[in-house]
Amino acid sequence: MRATPLAAPAAAPSRKKRLELDDNLDTEAPTRKQARSGPPPRLPPCPLPLSPPPAPLRAPAVTTASRLGPYVLLEPEEGGQAYRALHRPTGAEYTCKVYPVCDALTVLEPYSRLPPHAHVARPAEVLAGTRHLYAFFPRPHGDMHSLVRRRRRLPEPEAAALFRQMAAALAHCHQHGLVVRDLKLRRFVFTDCERTKLVLENLEDACVLTGPDDSLWDKHACPAYVSPEILSSRASYSGKAADVWSLGVALFTMLAGRYPFQDSEPALLFGKIRRGAFALPEGLSAPARCLVRCLLRREPAERLTATGILLHPWLRENPVPSVPSRSHLWKADQVVPNGPGLEEAEEEEGEREVGLYG
Repeated sequence: MRATPLAAPAAAPSRKKRLELDDNLDTEAPTRKQARSGPPPRLPPCPLPLSPPPAPLRAPAVTTASRLGPYVLLEPEEGGQAYRALHRPTGAEYTCKVYPVCDALTVLEPYSRLPPHAHVARPAEVLAGTRHLYAFFPRPHGDMHSLVRRRRRLPEPEAAALFRQMAAALAHCHQHGLVVRDLKLRRFVFTDCERTKLVLENLEDACVLTGPDDSLWDKHACPAYVSPEILSSRASYSGKAADVWSLGVALFTMLAGRYPFQDSEPALLFGKIRRGAFALPEGLSAPARCLVRCLLRREPAERLTATGILLHPWLRENPVPSVPSRSHLWKADQVVPNGPGLEEAEEEEGEREVGLYG
């Protein structure tokens, strides 16, 4: 297989399209997506209430703000994939994800399949117009990718506490017939200001399995996190095992401050991933080194399952860490080098990939 940067399937809608509100959408009382009995599956009414924040928030002065029922849509997020939204009755802030209404089943089906879980985010409310679907998620307090870039390397107790939550989210998805796909640090976001509680940001790329067979055919992944079997000439691959490999890349990056496989040229990067040879950083404990090696195995069948990860001694032995002191964070900030990240470059279609830390 010729090594080229991976991209989403051609049929996937562009994530960079500007928001166009529905002309005939009732802005005061938009249609709410309702569940229907019988096939095909639909998302049941979202049970999560819109809880008010501790103190009222005022909307920034944005001349292009658009009203959507009880919400005001403000400026787009970086990359234009979502919008910041304000719930007018309570002043609470949300992230609004906008999808074509024709993709409603694809977008909502994973949530109807998956029972609620502490480490998987769900939309607080879903509104539907004639052309677009609007899913409102609680605003996060940063993501794991940004934390690792800023802190460079995480101490093992802290990394174990955070990674345990990431593995729990993946195990929950796998147990209920979902392959997450395109798994990476950026997709895990914090729900608290102290940055100790993580959730999987959304199920946007999840694949709903119809049975015990988790074989997938589409080559969909972020270059730094892609597994060797996806790069091979095999017609299909195990979606769950590919998720576990990506989680192993995330764990290595949390402990080492760099990706296990890096190169500015995609062909060379993919060659390193196919070989599967990586060097663990000095100073890691034996259990931590063992877990990384159990996840980053070239043969998919030799990797731990998502449920098995939670039984590993490294995750069972490490206690939940205390929040690092501000002085510790300041010192860690000084060693973060400048330069664009691989994931940022990957967002721009057709651009060459570069290393996460320059």
